[in-house]
Amino acid sequence: MLAWAIRLLALWACIAVVGYLAVTENWLARPGEPPAAVAATAAQPASGGKRSVGNSMTIPADASGHYLVTAHVNGTPIRFLVDTGATLIALTPKDAQAAGFERDQLDFSRPVHTANGTIKFAPVSLREIRLGALALNDIDAAVIGAPGGISLLGMNFLKQLESYEIRDGKLTIWW
Repeated sequence: MLAWAIRLLALWACIAVVGYLAVTENWLARPGEPPAAVAATAAQPASGGKRSVGNSMTIPADASGHYLVTAHVNGTPIRFLVDTGATLIALTPKDAQAAGFERDQLDFSRPVHTANGTIKFAPVSLREIRLGALALNDIDAAVIGAPGGISLLGMNFLKQLESYEIRDGKLTIWW
């Protein structure tokens, strides 16, 4: 049991490192796109950040304190762990295949070095990710080359929201 937990923790750490490197090294930028930091700054509203918030969702923590959600990726329901330590949405190979990404058509050429060695991931773009009434289109994600684990809903999803808050064992998101 302990070995399984250590492997799962190592996989999550790998995913977080991949996400960090993807953003800091601008791995997922399309030709002609500004770096992610510039794009994020440009996306801020000119009115000082004040906008009307019309929608919200509250997600209770599970028994272990984690926030698990089912979101639809390209129309397919996928279970995610909400992970503020992951820079990107990260899909397991099984979940990526369910969402329409064929493993043999993915380019697992992006290496990331972890405590357990080097693993590779494939950058992808999700046509749509829907969580309840919230839908985001054309959002970057990573398919991790190692099997197992759970898909992660990372910061590139959370940054698209108006706000989010964790309080009293509940995650509330506003958009």
